[in-house]
Amino acid sequence: MTAGAAAPGGAADGVQSLERAFLLLELMAEAGGEVAISRLATDSGLPVSTIHRLVRTLVSRGYVRQLPSRRYVLGPRLIHLGEFAARMLTTWARPHLTWLVDAIGETANLAVLDGDRVVYAAQVPSRHSMRMFTEVGRRVHLHCTGVGKVLLAQLPAETARELLVRGGMPARTDRTVTDPDRLLAQLPLIAAQGYAVDDGEQEAGVRCVAVPVPGGSSAGAISVSGPAGRLGLDAVPRVVPLLQTAAAALAAELREDGVPLLSAPSS
Repeated sequence: MTAGAAAPGGAADGVQSLERAFLLLELMAEAGGEVAISRLATDSGLPVSTIHRLVRTLVSRGYVRQLPSRRYVLGPRLIHLGEFAARMLTTWARPHLTWLVDAIGETANLAVLDGDRVVYAAQVPSRHSMRMFTEVGRRVHLHCTGVGKVLLAQLPAETARELLVRGGMPARTDRTVTDPDRLLAQLPLIAAQGYAVDDGEQEAGVRCVAVPVPGGSSAGAISVSGPAGRLGLDAVPRVVPLLQTAAAALAAELREDGVPLLSAPSS
């Protein structure tokens, strides 16, 4: 074999190892803290020997850290990657969110699906002195947010149910839907109309209107949120087309740049 030539199957093996390494990182994140090799083996279905080999590589690169207990956690090097990815996503999203703030007058948000939660990835605040503010990077439940509900509506019913059960459905206000069957029954209508409304379900007196970012397996949503007295239900027919225009423009820009927004999570 000449120098630099790959052994038969080498490329395929490399891709498989890469996929498995990412799977392990995702499982560690979903575990919510420390995780043992035995748990990774159970959740991934991979041989323990394979997991040991991949984890050793991830530890050596700083993407995973081994604790004195011999359990594993995500490593500090991922923080840098995450911060850079968030900055880039904000760069792409900001012009479209700013356009929404100018058109509607309320705070505009980009949120993405992250396991059984939704994460606010970018925001442009309203120019009103009284405005909604959500910290970028904050993870919230799916069942009581407009962005969460509209993202659930893009998923198969069983996947949506699994995420709701896994994440829980605590009551945030007296308007929060806490019964999975009741919420699941609403999802076909949300999918058909193309938008979801959080009507004081996450925070009393706050209303949010959200639409999905279109395109394949993308798992992102754009929303506007404001005081219910200022963002009335009668404004929804005017707000939704503006949201859809911004979401379509963002999706087109990401496609043009070859950036897949996100992939839908595994159940």
